[in-house]
Amino acid sequence: MRKLIVSSFVSLDGVVDKPWEWVGSFFDQEHKQDSLTKLKDVDLFLLSRPTYEHFASLWPNIKGEAYFDHMNALPKLVASKTIKEAGWNATIINGEVTEEIARLKQGPGKHILKYGFGDLDRTLMLHHLIDELQLCIIPVAVDKGRRIFEGMDPDQVKLTLTDIRNFENGAAILTYVPSGSKKQ
Repeated sequence: MRKLIVSSFVSLDGVVDKPWEWVGSFFDQEHKQDSLTKLKDVDLFLLSRPTYEHFASLWPNIKGEAYFDHMNALPKLVASKTIKEAGWNATIINGEVTEEIARLKQGPGKHILKYGFGDLDRTLMLHHLIDELQLCIIPVAVDKGRRIFEGMDPDQVKLTLTDIRNFENGAAILTYVPSGSKKQ
């Protein structure tokens, strides 16, 4: 059974909005290598519409760097009711996203990876479809923007810490298993 792994940058004050504006040099070679290593266990990349639009406008143009080459080659699924056609090796999910993800998790293959944390992730979390939540804490205070669990009932956010990975630049990845996730 496949796992759905959600990985997101989070500022010290809990902001997840537009990380490309504040992550800066924290996504360095050490972090890219760590991310590339994790991609070896993934064969499908899930994106929300906003993340797809941002990544698809930039990432296909980055070539010759192992992390981006691997990411560009991965098949992608986009959760959107407004996009009708996708490029960048992507397919739009037709129908109910939670049903499609539940179906894909039951099928063969490696794990499914999703970057960022927004409305789609809140829905996936409420349906107990996220098996692993990797929060990359970036040591900056952003002050404005949507917070990671904003709008969620605190009773719906129950996490068990399973791993901590520290980076030389001060960032750290905290890996959690959400309570109620449909574990392997």
